[in-house]
Amino acid sequence: MSGSGSEAVAVVVAESYPMNGGDGAFSYNKNSHFQRVATNVARATINEAIAERLDVKRFSSALTTFRIADLGCSVGPNTFIAVQNILEAVRHKYESQGLSSQLPDFQVLFNDHAANDFNTLFASLPSDRPYYAAGVPGSFHGRLFPKASLHIAHSSYALQWLSQMPKELVDPNSPAFNKGRVHYTSAPREVSDAYASQFAKDMVTFLSARGEEIASGGIMVLVMPGIANGIPHSRVPSGVMFDLLGFSLMDMAKEGIISEAQVDAFNLPVYATSPDEMTALVESNGRFSIERMDLAAPKSKIDDSVGGHACMLHLRAGMEGIISKHFGSEIIDDLFDRFLRKTEEFSDHLNSAFLQGSQLVAILKRI
Repeated sequence: MSGSGSEAVAVVVAESYPMNGGDGAFSYNKNSHFQRVATNVARATINEAIAERLDVKRFSSALTTFRIADLGCSVGPNTFIAVQNILEAVRHKYESQGLSSQLPDFQVLFNDHAANDFNTLFASLPSDRPYYAAGVPGSFHGRLFPKASLHIAHSSYALQWLSQMPKELVDPNSPAFNKGRVHYTSAPREVSDAYASQFAKDMVTFLSARGEEIASGGIMVLVMPGIANGIPHSRVPSGVMFDLLGFSLMDMAKEGIISEAQVDAFNLPVYATSPDEMTALVESNGRFSIERMDLAAPKSKIDDSVGGHACMLHLRAGMEGIISKHFGSEIIDDLFDRFLRKTEEFSDHLNSAFLQGSQLVAILKRI
């Protein structure tokens, strides 16, 4: 697909898992502190990559618009912080190269699924933003932008969402049937392998699309939950929280509030990859060089222990929609009350998990 005006642009239909919209007590807008910490942790790495790896002279001197895309932007405010950081680093790069007179206009393209609450996003746009803003609805697992039109693509805490769930997870006849669990964290190897296989398929399409859209010499910044090579998933924060959520649902099933069959048919579509996995996928694609592939522990930037209430709000803002869709909204308050009690019961385990390197930052350069 060339993406030229004479051809139709293929639209990829993937499962949509929007965060809680609006500005209420359980909204993503009010409960994305962990993601904001992640953005701050990655900032120095991103600034360094732009300073050292972004070759602005490689772009045409006639370039009038420098385009930055944020993929999986959600509803803010973290997306605004991230793109402002990137824009300032690019501006400094131009100035350090003696190219201040050639500084282009900046355009930021905010992308997420069509079901995303773009109204809240646009209503929250900084009034003094030094860029032109546009929204681009659609799945980033396919093409979204014209060929070679982007100079920097950024995605933070979005690529962990799978485009679809592997069907074998809910097939009682499959070795990967995930009975009594909602994630692969403490599941048999066949379950985690099914998740890993789907993540790999998603990354193949993602990298292929970005390879078309990012101009040669452009940079792609990927920030996502990660896991050190060879470390059990049960030792990272998201794994612990998903286990506790699964325990809470099974308790409700045992009390007859929901059925075990409903739990067996539900899996969280989230996967945390390792540096080795990502490296292999990028090298297989062949269109990007790997400039950095780092693991960090965002907990090191949080002043005190990670409270159960903060974990509950964080998880509810991200997962309420998909849970309500499967089990019904009437169980939500009870479920997250139970989850909160589980976080208090397993607080030592949860805080220990937050000390692991659980954030992957990949800096890729378009060859």
